[in-house]
Amino acid sequence: MAQLIADRRDIDFVLYEQFDVESLLDCDRYRDLNRKACDMVIDAARDFGIKEILPTYAAGDREGVRFEAGQVTVPECFRRPHRLFVENEWIAMTEDPELGGQGLPHVIAKAANEYLVGANFAFTAYATLGHGAGKMVERFGTAEQKALFLKKLYTGQWGGSMLLTEPEAGSDVGALTTTARPNPDGTYSISGNKIFITNGEQNLTENIIHPVLARIEGAPAGTRGISIFLVPKYWVEPDGRMTDFNDVVCTGIEEKMGLHGSPTCSLTLGGSGKCRGWLLGEPNQGMRIMFHMMNEARLDVGFQGFSHATAAYLYALDYARQRRQGRDLTAGKDATAPSVPIIVHPDVRRLLMWMKAHVDGMRSFLYYVALAFDRKETAADAAQATYWQDLIDLLIPVIKSYCSDRGFEVCTQAMQVYGGYGYTREYPVEQLARDCKITSIYEGTNGIQAMDLLGRKLALRKGGVFMDFLAAVRQTVGEAEAVAALADLCPGVLATADQLEKAALALAREAGGARVKVAFAHAMPFLDAMGDLIMAWMLLWRAKVAAPRLDALCAKASHGAEFIAGNRQAAFYDGQIQTARFYIRSLLPLTRGRIEAIVNGEGAAVEINEKGFGGL
Repeated sequence: MAQLIADRRDIDFVLYEQFDVESLLDCDRYRDLNRKACDMVIDAARDFGIKEILPTYAAGDREGVRFEAGQVTVPECFRRPHRLFVENEWIAMTEDPELGGQGLPHVIAKAANEYLVGANFAFTAYATLGHGAGKMVERFGTAEQKALFLKKLYTGQWGGSMLLTEPEAGSDVGALTTTARPNPDGTYSISGNKIFITNGEQNLTENIIHPVLARIEGAPAGTRGISIFLVPKYWVEPDGRMTDFNDVVCTGIEEKMGLHGSPTCSLTLGGSGKCRGWLLGEPNQGMRIMFHMMNEARLDVGFQGFSHATAAYLYALDYARQRRQGRDLTAGKDATAPSVPIIVHPDVRRLLMWMKAHVDGMRSFLYYVALAFDRKETAADAAQATYWQDLIDLLIPVIKSYCSDRGFEVCTQAMQVYGGYGYTREYPVEQLARDCKITSIYEGTNGIQAMDLLGRKLALRKGGVFMDFLAAVRQTVGEAEAVAALADLCPGVLATADQLEKAALALAREAGGARVKVAFAHAMPFLDAMGDLIMAWMLLWRAKVAAPRLDALCAKASHGAEFIAGNRQAAFYDGQIQTARFYIRSLLPLTRGRIEAIVNGEGAAVEINEKGFGGL
């Protein structure tokens, strides 16, 4: 059952063989950790995810959340595992142990979360959203605010949310109308309406701390005049006591395609004139504070897309090995030939290989960026820290968008492997697809991520950060060229990197001129192409690590293919090489065709008359 959430062998390969995470543990920050301790954390997460969280996945979806008289009731099956989740300190794994964390590297926390988030994201979000609110307080709060909120958020005693979206101010945050009026005691009276608020109301924690974007009366229009406030569900006195209800009223919850165990709330603040909050940071700094949090939040959303994908792939793989249907193609018209597991059929193998390539590539990509956070925080000097921060800034819109889109595609391909059964609630892939889809929409739709990549991130250090990224890709290719089994894969990856560089220059020129709209019409295809190149990079990197290990295992075997078939480790390493071959030889040529289309700069999508789309 554990394999149906995540692949532990592959997790270990990425951590310790591809990225040598043990070298990170040598720094002072993690001097009390070693591989054994990290493995124990991942083992404990796997055990807890399988035994306590996974049983809530289908049950929580079927029961759903209930709304009545302003109150949200969560699925009853969430109660016990939530209590244990809090007690076992899974909420703030990367934070200071004195504040309720475990002091872990980001990359180890990601590995543990494959079994926690992967078991049921709707469940884990109740606790982990409190960590996000706490992180804002830790970075921007006053000493008094930290004393009041930080530990209670990190330990899960109190929950959290994020109140950003409004009915007329979704992606256009600057259009928000929620107001904040200063009070003589230093607090602010808050008034407004928010929608699409994950866990904005729930009955699992005794209090909920809402970070709220609002405009102080008289502040400038647009995003320049937005501030952020800490608004509790129940007011908190300076001594930490909870007192009166703070006039944050849930007016309803959405009926959604997926995530039925997680309430998506509409909230009215100050409808009775009694909602108060504390300013977080300085006035008019709300968006700056939000952007500080966006990198981690968008990494987490990309991870959510991936976590659904890896579970869907493993379910489909297990099903394909067991489901017997049809005869082997080599049996021809022999009606007496036995039925075979569907994994024997070439098209099913193609589907599984497509899924494996993307799941493996996404795992490496996500862990690479998580490790970049760790490298930044443990950097020996400012130049190293800047290098890693710049790389994070460049890759975050890609990781959020690409992993959420491909994650959903993996889920739909898994349904295809199941055939008609995949479309039913009898098997889990139907729910995985429903739950995964939202990841391409929230925390900034994927189209907005592409605009961010083109409009802001490619220009970092006048294009120097993008060139650093390409240099890292080319370095891996250069190292792979020395591996005989991989030499024929390297030209394709290099050609794609060269084309992507050419496309970036072309789009930058267009974006700065009269064809700016044409350029941005190609922003999403460019992001996808960059994601495809990253998949090739990560898979080639994996194969480069695996090839010598496979050679060492096969050195004493007289029949290589037979040995690989009978040796689990050899088969694993051979699988890395075959997956890289499949992706780079079968899929990456399609990417080069898409990049050529970007460079051609066709503008029909923005030049068509609005009436030309059809309709009345």
